[in-house]
Amino acid sequence: MPRNILGNVLPALKRFAPGRHHLLWAVAVAAVLVLAVSLVVTGNARPGAATAAGRVLDEVAAAQTAAKDRSGGYASLWIKGNDATLVERGGNIRADGAEDVRSIECGTGWLAGVRADGKVYLRSNVAGAVEEDHAKVQLPDCISPEARDALLADLGSQKTWPEPDAARLDVPAEDPGFRPAYHLTPDQRWMNDPQRPFFLDGLWHYYYLYNVDYPEGNGTEWFHATSTDLVHWKNEGVAIEKFRNGLGDIETGSAVVDTEGTAGFGRGAVIAVLTQQHEGVQRQSLFYSTDNGYSFQNYEQNPVMDNPGAEHWRDPRIVRDESGNQWLMLLAEGHKIGFYTSPDLKQWTYVSAFGRDGLGILECPDFFQMDVDGDPAKRTWVLAASANGSEEGRTTGLAYWTGSWDGKGFTPEGSHQWLDAGSDFYAAVTWDDPRLTDGQRKASRHAIGWMNNWAYARQLPTEGWFGAASVVRDIRLSSDGGRPALVSTPTPALQALEGEPAPVPGGPLDGLPALPVPESGAFKADIELEKPASGTGEARMLLQSGGRTYATVGYDFEAGKAFIVRDGDAVAAEPERAAGEGKRTGPDEYRQLRAVDAASGGDTVRLTVYVDRSSVEVFVDGGRRTLTSLVFPPEGRKEARLAAGRGPVSLTAGTVTPLAAIR
Repeated sequence: MPRNILGNVLPALKRFAPGRHHLLWAVAVAAVLVLAVSLVVTGNARPGAATAAGRVLDEVAAAQTAAKDRSGGYASLWIKGNDATLVERGGNIRADGAEDVRSIECGTGWLAGVRADGKVYLRSNVAGAVEEDHAKVQLPDCISPEARDALLADLGSQKTWPEPDAARLDVPAEDPGFRPAYHLTPDQRWMNDPQRPFFLDGLWHYYYLYNVDYPEGNGTEWFHATSTDLVHWKNEGVAIEKFRNGLGDIETGSAVVDTEGTAGFGRGAVIAVLTQQHEGVQRQSLFYSTDNGYSFQNYEQNPVMDNPGAEHWRDPRIVRDESGNQWLMLLAEGHKIGFYTSPDLKQWTYVSAFGRDGLGILECPDFFQMDVDGDPAKRTWVLAASANGSEEGRTTGLAYWTGSWDGKGFTPEGSHQWLDAGSDFYAAVTWDDPRLTDGQRKASRHAIGWMNNWAYARQLPTEGWFGAASVVRDIRLSSDGGRPALVSTPTPALQALEGEPAPVPGGPLDGLPALPVPESGAFKADIELEKPASGTGEARMLLQSGGRTYATVGYDFEAGKAFIVRDGDAVAAEPERAAGEGKRTGPDEYRQLRAVDAASGGDTVRLTVYVDRSSVEVFVDGGRRTLTSLVFPPEGRKEARLAAGRGPVSLTAGTVTPLAAIR
């Protein structure tokens, strides 16, 4: 078998199967062949990793030069990510000796990395040196250290984190009750909808709806929190107060950095456009900040959009439309999403609407572009909205559509999908990192949701504080051999909270000891389960307190479903109460099992379960499916056990990792 895999295979495949689809397939197949040859060929001398990496990076450099000459710009490449743009624009790249190759570009420069023999080597367009010490590589001005680190992560070279403070891993000196260890909560009183974060002056700025008067009084305002890593949060205080301009309380909206000063409040001003509601009428108002988002002033000519007579007319989501040199707004308008444009964030013009029945009242829309499988040639739009899935046997959550946007209207490709199948992932927002290249920003985004459900949000047993945010997760749009779907994984910075993992021995589940969970009640469990020979059986992770199971996370091999049920916790154990005309209150909805189709297609399934003192977040097979649910353990010693149902199931491998507190 020839060692010049890409150089020899690609030309042949291009002759017999022209077209981009086949070319992408060829690159992926060639990469697999490279790996196969490196693993099975013995007795042949192989060059050192550094030599092989240097040769491949020379090939990348030559292709980047050719791409620049031919198309006027550099191009991206990722063999394992199926991005062959550089191959198409700059020519074939001989990748023998490489396990993976990744290159990013920023318009005026590029950075490339090669993984060989488990090591990653970097080179950029501003210096020909190949660097194994990643800090030494000279970066183009338009590529940030964060973009470099993201490239390294794509190549499997993860950032290392210092050990968390031991005190934050211990049981708190004072009983925290149900207050989470590593989820953001208000210091006191009520929180609900998250507002999309932005990055400014070295910090992430995040706002959530807050009611300082709960439960005695109503009305929300914007509370400000900051973070350097999207894991450790600092509550900064109220940024936009309610009931100050005569238009009502402060509800959901969008904060954007007005880089060019289009709104007239100066370059770099932070502009918030949000819903205010007075006497049941919803209007859109503008507030502006000239101190990086710590405090806001009321725009004297509010509202900037007066209600046209609609009952539901709220939650403006604003994105920048650079191609049209304008701002784009989405409004939740009952069973439809309205689209509006503006040159200055003040004057808005209606453009179109996207309507769907069967999902209840739509709320908190979102709109963004993503590259399917990280391939810029498959860039698509994603429209999302919080919705009610009761007609589908679900609860509330985030529904989304993939499709196209022509500057005036959105056209979906197929029906909606759901980002999370649990009971408590609502009003979610997504955002990207402006420090990354455009291609990286389109390949992955962050997301965060409100961990709660309006069916029982006001009946939960916390004291002094009410509401929590999910962990930040990273989402990608993956075809997985079929329809594009969002895949979500916990953001890598959560590793900064991890203590020493404890291994779990493999074997039949019913013969295993209790899992080594920490007394703090905050941990991550990674378990890989083996499909029974019969193809049937159910694996269960029993979360227990005082010897009593309060919640169960599981996987049904016969049905190919992951599930979570919390029928024994402090909320589910409460008696049901009448709510007028025979209706029932929260506990009945709270007890319902939540499940999601999650057939792995293989002989094993992997569950990553994040457990905190009042929540469980489950990621199935690397985040192909997720379930997020609140749980409220009864008093007693916290334990977790694995068990099998309807036949034997075995554990292939597992670990339990304690997680530190962020407060």
